[in-house]
Amino acid sequence: MICSKHSSCRKTAAILGAFASILGVANAVGAETAQTSAAEAAVKENELKDAYFGETHIHTGVSMDAFIGGNRLTPDDAYRFAQGEEIMVNGSPHKIKRPLDFVAVTDHSEFMGEAYSLMNPGAPGYDDPIAKSFREATDLETALGLYGKYVLEPLSTGKSPHPDFFQGAEAIKSTWRKNYEATEKHYHPGKFTTIHAYEWTAAPGGGNLHRNVLFRDNNVPDIPFSSNESPDPEKLWDWMQVQREKGMKVFAMPHNSNESKGLLFTEETLEGKPITKAYVETRASMEPLIEMMQIKGNSEVVPDFWPNDEFADFENARSLQDYNDRKYMKRNFVRYGLGRGLKYKDDLGTNPFKYGFVGGTDSHNGAPGNIEEDNWTVGSHGLADQTAEIRAIAILEGEMKVSDLNPGALTGVWATSNTRGAIWDSMYSKETFATSGPRIKVRAFAGQGFKSKYESYEAMVKDGYARGVPMGGDYSGEKAPQILVWAVKDPIAPNLDRIQIIKGWLENGEMKDQVFNVVASGNRLREDGTVDPIDAPINLKTGQFNTEKGSPELMGLWIDPDFDPKQQAYYYVRVLQLPTARWTLYDELKANVKFADDVKREIVERAWGSPIWHEVN
Repeated sequence: MICSKHSSCRKTAAILGAFASILGVANAVGAETAQTSAAEAAVKENELKDAYFGETHIHTGVSMDAFIGGNRLTPDDAYRFAQGEEIMVNGSPHKIKRPLDFVAVTDHSEFMGEAYSLMNPGAPGYDDPIAKSFREATDLETALGLYGKYVLEPLSTGKSPHPDFFQGAEAIKSTWRKNYEATEKHYHPGKFTTIHAYEWTAAPGGGNLHRNVLFRDNNVPDIPFSSNESPDPEKLWDWMQVQREKGMKVFAMPHNSNESKGLLFTEETLEGKPITKAYVETRASMEPLIEMMQIKGNSEVVPDFWPNDEFADFENARSLQDYNDRKYMKRNFVRYGLGRGLKYKDDLGTNPFKYGFVGGTDSHNGAPGNIEEDNWTVGSHGLADQTAEIRAIAILEGEMKVSDLNPGALTGVWATSNTRGAIWDSMYSKETFATSGPRIKVRAFAGQGFKSKYESYEAMVKDGYARGVPMGGDYSGEKAPQILVWAVKDPIAPNLDRIQIIKGWLENGEMKDQVFNVVASGNRLREDGTVDPIDAPINLKTGQFNTEKGSPELMGLWIDPDFDPKQQAYYYVRVLQLPTARWTLYDELKANVKFADDVKREIVERAWGSPIWHEVN
């Protein structure tokens, strides 16, 4: 027993008490990790891999902009929603049609400390008048006014972006810890996977350089790195490298290249310096994936720069150009980035844009996977698009017309099991695909010696791995690659129209690309590679899609007719579904609202498989 009469004794007791507390936390975390590891080890693995569908971009009320918009949901709520539970979203009871397999909640690291004061009664700063005004704002105009006054204005003038009720680093740690606890609570290996993650939200000059940061397990830092520390991605990578040196496994994923103002697929560093060998090597290591599509648009291509791609006009979010001094430029789109990466490989020896594909929502409603067009009744951004009446006429402040939004996309991962390690590892190796919402499954392998037909799906996959490389892999050889492609429809969606391969290559230093039709339903593929259009319109009075045409499953074998073993190239698969009704038509049918005549009511949903690369060393 230690006495308490003398100051030295009291100091010793305090130190021992603090040590005991730390030791207790460490023991608890150790026991938690051991329990999780045992549960993971019990999950059966499939060496041929299964497709798992998940959300890799979602914001709860912990993200301050979502809180301003009216979102009071927590990561705990989001994980329950993702597993199929009905919760109150944007003031209405809501649920998704099918549970997800995995989720990464990606709340903004910026202003996490403010979120702790705003959302937790009794927390320091909770009763501050400014915090109270944030919580009590009942309309969007008032909320945005507060956000502008206390966050955006200080940011624009170079002052501290933190309101007076901000409690410092300890508040950030407290919020991050609560997110951590929710993520651990809802991880059920083999059934539902949660991934520790957050969003780093840099936007220098209004150009979107946002990255979602994902960790492989529960070995995470005490506090996330934010753009308040630096808006430069190189500083983020430096921080990530420090975490890796501490034993953490982490990568980042850029998103919204369509809003990047030319800064994402860059020609110089953010500081204006030339791109170096060290830069491309670091970026390639830190960023294996890119988000192809989300609520604010599809970033693959636009018809403006790819007029020969007949399916380029898809969820282009054209009104993005009307706000924040944004204009379309070719270098904002993923297909350009893939080609530019080949040129960097030629010039510097490494491809910094050697990306696989993921999809997400970026919903600020705390509702992961809420991507069904006929179930998007609660919108995505709180008060800004809460009802059909608002959605028909509103503008998402500083971004775009609400009618140009879409419900978002999903990430598909081919993994040996539904566990953190398996999901993360397949993401890091880029064996992934993105879909614009439907649960279309797609696979591709590049190699030699494939058959034109297989007796079973399992036989095809075994041969794919035995004789080639999967999506995200590198093909090497002097012969033109045989690319084996396969896709199957979403069970509750219409049939498939076709499978295409997009090839990009570097020819005499010039970036080129071409779309090839590989297989089409109903034997519609002609010898010249064109496909007869399919006549399968939706019913504009009900939204019902065609149930007779198309194919539930497609498989094909394609050989590059113009292969040059000395040329850098990439190949990615795009799968097209039969037309379906867009959410705008469902709003008109269900809520009796009217959108502008130029707003689309019908869309062609799709999936994109991660590229397979042919690199020349």
